[in-house]
Amino acid sequence: MRESYLLTFRSVNVDLTTVAIAPDRVVMSVKRHYLAVLILVIAGVAHAEGTLERVPTRAGVTTSLFWESVPGAKATVLLFPGGNGGMGRIENGRPSSGNFLVRSVPHFLANGLDVAVFGLPSDMAGLDPWHRQSEEHVADVRAVVEFLHKRSGRPVWLVGTSRGTTSVAAAGAALRGAPIAGLVFTSSMTSFRDTGAVANRDLSGIRVPVLVYHHEKDECHATRPQEASLIVKKLENAPVRKLVLAAGGANPRGDPCGPFHWHGFIGMERRALDEIAAFIRAPAT
Repeated sequence: MRESYLLTFRSVNVDLTTVAIAPDRVVMSVKRHYLAVLILVIAGVAHAEGTLERVPTRAGVTTSLFWESVPGAKATVLLFPGGNGGMGRIENGRPSSGNFLVRSVPHFLANGLDVAVFGLPSDMAGLDPWHRQSEEHVADVRAVVEFLHKRSGRPVWLVGTSRGTTSVAAAGAALRGAPIAGLVFTSSMTSFRDTGAVANRDLSGIRVPVLVYHHEKDECHATRPQEASLIVKKLENAPVRKLVLAAGGANPRGDPCGPFHWHGFIGMERRALDEIAAFIRAPAT
């Protein structure tokens, strides 16, 4: 997973007396060669470097976790993708899922936040809506949060999207003693008919700042934007609670509940992440 780059400049012995072309052209050729190598190395060093962890979370169970850090980070965001969970394969040093949060990892990092992506426990092939509300899942989240806090010493924020907001709601309400600094819900599960709807839960146990971030044009039947305010109303004990109905983006395509529609903030990922990061850095403003 970790990619390291070593640039070694070895002496190049060129006998200019036996070269048929001008010596200055030989020197220039050598310089160009090393310049090309240097450019490639710089590009490689600038590329992301993350690790895939296996965190012990319950007896005989480990949970996969992608972790990437930036110098001087203000906080750590623990991301919960939607659907059945998971992060896709690791490609070029990062998870490959098209999920809104997963594909936005570079934007979190650019905003000075360490990033962790919650994967799957070893005893589950996926996270269904019932499991996301279970004691086992909450135990897995607690262990991962404590692992991250011990590793970085920074505040940990739980950030979920779509069905990932069910995980954030369940853990946020139950883990009062855990080192959780705040919660962010994006494209929240709002439909009362849906198992795992955030607004169906008792949210009185949430006592940290919360941002509810939703696209005003979200067309997914389970995440209707007009119902997002119901979540905010139930956050009666959160010291800060904020609702943002975002506008913008472009070219939605595919399933209205999929990651490349308004549901996934298509075409406005950077702006969405800038606004979310601003709340994480200063939730009281």
